[in-house]
Amino acid sequence: MLINMLNVSPFNFHIRLNKWKNLKDKEDLCFSLIKLISHQDLWKESNYRQQIHSKVILPKKTQRISHPCTSTMNSSVQLYNLQERYADSFAKNFTIVFLAVIIVSINGVFVYIFFRSSIFYNDPRYILYIHLVINDMLMVCLSVTLFVMSFAWQNVPFPFCFTLLIVAATAHKNTPLTLASMAVERYIAICKPLHHHQICTVRRTYILISLIWGVGVIPGLNDLIVIVIVRPLSVFKTVALCSSATLYNTPYHEELSKITLGLYTSVVWLILVFTYCQVLVAARRASADKTSAKKAQSTILLHGAQLLLCMLSYITPVLDKIFLPLVTDQQKRISFFNYLLTNIVPRLLTPLIYGVRDKHFYNHLKGFYSCKLPVVKVEPSKQ
Repeated sequence: MLINMLNVSPFNFHIRLNKWKNLKDKEDLCFSLIKLISHQDLWKESNYRQQIHSKVILPKKTQRISHPCTSTMNSSVQLYNLQERYADSFAKNFTIVFLAVIIVSINGVFVYIFFRSSIFYNDPRYILYIHLVINDMLMVCLSVTLFVMSFAWQNVPFPFCFTLLIVAATAHKNTPLTLASMAVERYIAICKPLHHHQICTVRRTYILISLIWGVGVIPGLNDLIVIVIVRPLSVFKTVALCSSATLYNTPYHEELSKITLGLYTSVVWLILVFTYCQVLVAARRASADKTSAKKAQSTILLHGAQLLLCMLSYITPVLDKIFLPLVTDQQKRISFFNYLLTNIVPRLLTPLIYGVRDKHFYNHLKGFYSCKLPVVKVEPSKQ
């Protein structure tokens, strides 16, 4: 067969080659012909290869059939990408849940200590602090639940999702409002000590906490009203990914978000800057000891640092719009670390700033972990 083929012009090889339907037989025949022709000096191997590739026309059935290795490689790549995606999702969820358990456990100890002693639940300062702790626990639980649901449950009923979002948003806005209230309480205690017990009573403290929740829930109710007006009522029967970006995607929600952000940010920062400056000036005037003044300064700086981290979550959407388009390949990682920095880390600082540094809480905390009740000395008042 090979000798007969050699009597034919190389340009007509494709006529004979099309008789073989098996692609492997064609390739074997081609390389055999190359060796034979090169040996007999009838044709150069390079020219022959070029002409063979340019002239051989595979049958239509052969052209449609993809190589098995190609499909296997595609399946392997898809499987690898899927495994990598699952590993990344698991790592993110594990990190968030682990930190949430730590925050809830530590704050739970402070809540337990608070309700064990009347020293705490009869003092407006500690009442506001424990409200901040409980609010942080609630916010972290709801925030982590929404984060995990974005991976595990992407078809959430609209009413259930909206309820979670309203409560989570309210708890989120309560944090800076509570910090501002604590700053006002410290301002009254240091700058107006004679009127502190008359102004800051336990009853008024609980009324203030109720007002904080009332002010915090207003933006969520406004979002609900906008949805009822703009969208048909049938939207409440739908399912969707539970996130604020999915539900609040109208231009009206965007404008409301800007107004709310501006009001909360400006009012809270004005209160904090004014009260902390007054506290700092009063602390320097009241004490000639530089150590006391430095301690007041460090406390104020810690309060300001925590507030700054909490307030960063209000401008997170703005930062995402500015920086995420610049790094399109790292958007998910940047969003995750942004969420971690602005929503989780500040809740880890709350027990350190307001709990461990407080003398009464620290003594009760040592007694709790040593399984001993702290000894409280009661001295009779001098008349």
